[in-house]
Amino acid sequence: MRGRSEAVGALDRVVAAFRDGDPVLVHDADDREGETDLLYPASAVTPAAVGRLRNDGGGLVFVALTDAVAERFDLPFLHEELDHPANDHTDLGYDAHPSFSLTVNHRDGFTGVTDDDRALTIRRLGEVSGDDDYGVDDFAAEFRTPGHVHLLRAAPGLLSERRGHTELGLALAREAGVAPAVAGCEMLDDDTGGALSTADARTYARRHDVPFVEGAALVEALA
Repeated sequence: MRGRSEAVGALDRVVAAFRDGDPVLVHDADDREGETDLLYPASAVTPAAVGRLRNDGGGLVFVALTDAVAERFDLPFLHEELDHPANDHTDLGYDAHPSFSLTVNHRDGFTGVTDDDRALTIRRLGEVSGDDDYGVDDFAAEFRTPGHVHLLRAAPGLLSERRGHTELGLALAREAGVAPAVAGCEMLDDDTGGALSTADARTYARRHDVPFVEGAALVEALA
């Protein structure tokens, strides 16, 4: 009973944090990637948040979009567009195929890679993802590709089809009632260069007062 109450409490904290535009930590599963991602609602991302993703996360800074939003923006799965012999994912050990779509920059940025530029790109992706009247022509007028922010396209059924951080974050966004776009970055260990251990991710969460939740708790509650 105590374990379940702790899981419910953790879920409540991450939902409340996301609703307030604050970051959370989500661990997918030890038998999947075994990684913890630092996640933000995309519409709440500031230059300081991008700096935190770079410095405290260390992995790839991305924006995950729901399948419906990706369809509205005409964003493909990148592997379906590439005609190259390296485009072979049969040896992908944790999934059937990657979620990568296009990379983009906002047209009002400069190089696109600075914290200011990436924050602009990410924040606007979050804002326009919630606008059902914003389509591919609007997207092309505001963003260019290739760029410095990686877009990930979620499975249509979210957690009922796939349980990666893309779907976990977007299910959390749906539960929190925020726009269907989530920014994130994998947490890496500065000493080993590998994924940050779950124990160290929990320590980071306590030290910085960032809510932490296991992917299994999100799946149980939100799938």
